[in-house]
Amino acid sequence: MTATATALELGGQAALLLQPPRARWLYLFGHGAGAGIEHPFMESMAQRLAAREIATLRWELTYMTQRRRRPDPATTCEREARAVAVDAAARFGELRIVAGGKSMGGRMTSQAHAAEPLPRVEALAFLGFPLHPAGQPAITRAAHLAKIAEPLLLVQGSRDKLAEPTLLAQVISQLPRATLRVIEDADHGLDVPKTRMREHPHEIAAGALADWLARLDT
Repeated sequence: MTATATALELGGQAALLLQPPRARWLYLFGHGAGAGIEHPFMESMAQRLAAREIATLRWELTYMTQRRRRPDPATTCEREARAVAVDAAARFGELRIVAGGKSMGGRMTSQAHAAEPLPRVEALAFLGFPLHPAGQPAITRAAHLAKIAEPLLLVQGSRDKLAEPTLLAQVISQLPRATLRVIEDADHGLDVPKTRMREHPHEIAAGALADWLARLDT
């Protein structure tokens, strides 16, 4: 059954909260560069996580709310990520907090956290970390992750053109608290061609996040 999200404003940003009754964790779920909080991927993941008793707070960067194509500078996006986290920490004291999100939303959140830890954030989870631009392999975008003390989860597609597998493995090898979950045949959007799909990739991603958080509970 599809659960209904509640629209609210958090830290000055538009947001959608989906909180199942027995949730223990709240995922601060930033969106990718090209689509906002109502994108089918965001909705699909929120519903699948709710089915696993994980609350999600999808929050939107200002440039997306204003329907501008070009993202704001990283400093602006990081400031907005911090404002959301501060407000969430105050409002949802009964829930443990994991932060991150899809592609750029996850990266902006982690950069903010690396600069100064976000309040009450116990872990960070990325659904398609954008290690480098397409066709420009590099690892500089991941340099800040070494400054983060909390556990990290990276859910990546094996065909992700923004995360060359060899470079991604190199990054993970240098992060002792990082966990990598690769979805075979998935691209950066965690989509798999129908002819190769054995299980829905969003279901795999939601399961990976839920299992990882369950291990943090022990």
